[in-house]
Amino acid sequence: MSVNLKIAIQKSGRLHDDSISLLKDCGIDIKNGVNRLMVEAENFPLSVFFLRDDDIPQYVEDKVVDLGIVGENVLFEKQKDAVVVEKLGFGKCRLSVAVPKVEEYTGPAFLNHKTIATSYPVLVQHYLQQHQLTAEIHEISGSVEIAPGIGLSDAIVDLVSSGSTLFMNGLKEVEVILKSEAVMVKHQDLHPAQQQLLDKLLFRIRSVKKARKNKYILLNAPNHNLENIVALLPGIKSPTVLPLAQSGWSSVHSVVNENDFWDLIEKLKIAGAEGILVVPIEKMIV
Repeated sequence: MSVNLKIAIQKSGRLHDDSISLLKDCGIDIKNGVNRLMVEAENFPLSVFFLRDDDIPQYVEDKVVDLGIVGENVLFEKQKDAVVVEKLGFGKCRLSVAVPKVEEYTGPAFLNHKTIATSYPVLVQHYLQQHQLTAEIHEISGSVEIAPGIGLSDAIVDLVSSGSTLFMNGLKEVEVILKSEAVMVKHQDLHPAQQQLLDKLLFRIRSVKKARKNKYILLNAPNHNLENIVALLPGIKSPTVLPLAQSGWSSVHSVVNENDFWDLIEKLKIAGAEGILVVPIEKMIV
């Protein structure tokens, strides 16, 4: 009997496109499921289900699907029995407390005996208990940021990315309750053959993630300062150095973490490097 994995991703919303992109970058050929509940991958034993994000943790717990890609905020709010197997590095946001800009916020105690509007009552209640506070929670879905303006609440707890929506509604962000990103989760009873498939999938995902965080760099270095330039470039093990046709020069190849990139480029230029080329990496297997 053939073995496959069933994975749930958002049918629409902020994690849908990134989830599809990740699977395709892993070499998995799937057709976008517009108005479709499920599609089969053509070159990997994977069935992709397109569901509401709030439903994904329940589907994983009930073993209707084996895996899910969901935001940590939803996973923690729903409190379902699903195991995180990988943080995916996209869909980053924060669940924050926001109050009217005119208010003088004095810390978490500001919320004591106030009214809070949110779509995340479980996380808000946990936060209040952590700080030994009592507040009335109004659970609403969508347009949480308008609640203070219409007199429904004194504060809100909602997802924040740039903060522009809060600003437009006369609010300011004052506390971060949770930092969230997309994660892959599984149920606890995968068959050993399914676990082997998951391990193969995770190997691909981790290779893609490493590639996204790194750049391939090529440069020309004068031989009289080659040692100093090579010392600046860590590479995976060490930089590759090849002689150029022009006497006195070498070509140096390496891999650089994008977080260190601009500082490193400045140092390389000062050390005499020329003709610096930066190339994206599609996959990175170490």
